[in-house]
Amino acid sequence: MIAPPARRGTGHAPCHHGEILQGVFLDATGRRCAGLVTLPMTGMGSRAEFTRRPGTPPERLTVLPGDRTKAARAAALTVAECARRRREPPCGGELRLTGDIPVGLGMGSSTSDVIAVVRAVADSYGVRLAPGTVARLAVRAELACDPLMLDARPALFAQREGRVLEVLGPRLPPLVVVGCALGGGAPVDTLALPVRTYDEGDVRAFERLRALLRRAVATGDAALLGQVASASARRGQQLLRHPEFDTLTGIGRRLGAVGVQIAHSGAVAGLLLDPAAPGLRHRIRGCVRALDSNGIAATRVFTTFPPVPPVPPFPTTQEFPSGPAHCGGHRPARPDTPRRPARLPAL
Repeated sequence: MIAPPARRGTGHAPCHHGEILQGVFLDATGRRCAGLVTLPMTGMGSRAEFTRRPGTPPERLTVLPGDRTKAARAAALTVAECARRRREPPCGGELRLTGDIPVGLGMGSSTSDVIAVVRAVADSYGVRLAPGTVARLAVRAELACDPLMLDARPALFAQREGRVLEVLGPRLPPLVVVGCALGGGAPVDTLALPVRTYDEGDVRAFERLRALLRRAVATGDAALLGQVASASARRGQQLLRHPEFDTLTGIGRRLGAVGVQIAHSGAVAGLLLDPAAPGLRHRIRGCVRALDSNGIAATRVFTTFPPVPPVPPFPTTQEFPSGPAHCGGHRPARPDTPRRPARLPAL
């Protein structure tokens, strides 16, 4: 008997640069749940290639590199989901992952792997999965995930439940981010961090920051966004306790940054600059020099613009194949787009 032909699919997912806001929030029913708003960053990402073998048992699944256990789990879950939709028996296959995201810095490397795998498996079946389905599979594969399966709009995302609590607006205010790595870039073992408990006062404080971030997005107010990010980063230090944090915030104040942001589960951080303020290039160079002189490794400079064109209301029923999560590039500039590069070279 001739074996059915192999079917190949590919998928891509971006990373992020830590969080703008992270804490505990109230959902539409008033229930508390953990949530976060990530700072998107184009360029780096994970790529997956899945070759499914119809007629083979589903447990015959090989993964390269072999240590990507979350990706393997995501592949098995997605095979079962897609096979059910296509009314076919699940099967095995070969999965290959490549990417350039640093691991352990809080840039969403594991979620990027998982989402790339989900997309590759779905592509091999000719199935388009909605973002909500991708999020559900990602949470099942790794218990909590970043919102890298969504479009470019800033959203408050419940990372342990895989659902959007609120879309905050169409796009972030324009920002230039001078990225760096705290702690010498050593990976952070998030499982070793103590579990934080939150009281009513904490929830009220996070809800105030949520309201301020909503206003910052609605009005394009970079300074207000910087205040929110700084307040969230300061609260995150109650667990992370980066010894360079005060130095980082001091550099930001001295050189006119609107705020700082950090990865709440890693070592990556950034100084946030308003591109409309005068002397941008001078301030970028000053930030890089000040970071280096204080033993903090400056990593890359990137921006939150150009903005993306309007898209249909969230949630959507399907992903956008031309979006940044799929093509890894930038949308065409509009007439009102600031004429600066969307991503400056890595330092």
